[in-house]
Amino acid sequence: MPPLTVGFDLDMTLVDSRPGIAAAFRALTARTGVHVDVDAVVARLGPPLRTEIANWFPPDEVEKAVTLYRELYPAYAITPTVPLPGARAALDAIRAHGGRVLVVTSKHGRLARLHLDHLGLSVDELAGDLFAEEKATALVAHGATHYVGDHVADMVAARTARIPGIGVTTGPCTAEELRAAGADSVLDDLTGFPAAMGRWIGLA
Repeated sequence: MPPLTVGFDLDMTLVDSRPGIAAAFRALTARTGVHVDVDAVVARLGPPLRTEIANWFPPDEVEKAVTLYRELYPAYAITPTVPLPGARAALDAIRAHGGRVLVVTSKHGRLARLHLDHLGLSVDELAGDLFAEEKATALVAHGATHYVGDHVADMVAARTARIPGIGVTTGPCTAEELRAAGADSVLDDLTGFPAAMGRWIGLA
């Protein structure tokens, strides 16, 4: 058996970043004058930033808006973000069994690192700016044995990497949607992760 190495998505898997992302988008609107429905944005977190920005800005302004949003992000989005229930205990459980922790996220890596450092969530590897099948590249490169995420695209990533995908219903996708996308297991949130992990690795 390969060493236990569990990958996690970030937004709405490990952390609730909705208040911070909403604040960052409001700041973007204030700076550009382009209205963004922040309630719609935070209800569908998961896809890359450019995909969301393209819903609000003309094609020739998307890259400029992405750059500005990322400049605004540290001042508006880091402090309001909190760990989701069970996040710390999940990471601790992996380490208690000699495992490693990865974060593989569609968020820009520098911004993801700010969240992890601010919240004191220690991970062994971080890969950012990846979505769906793209995440599989990092999962394979770092020897991931499982991948945990809240979005159907995370289950696609796990399936592409040929590892079990663990869904959590703390994001925009239902248990049924996660299972249909290939989830091997679905949890309500990460509070159930330590017990479930024990079953997966033969300890319970």
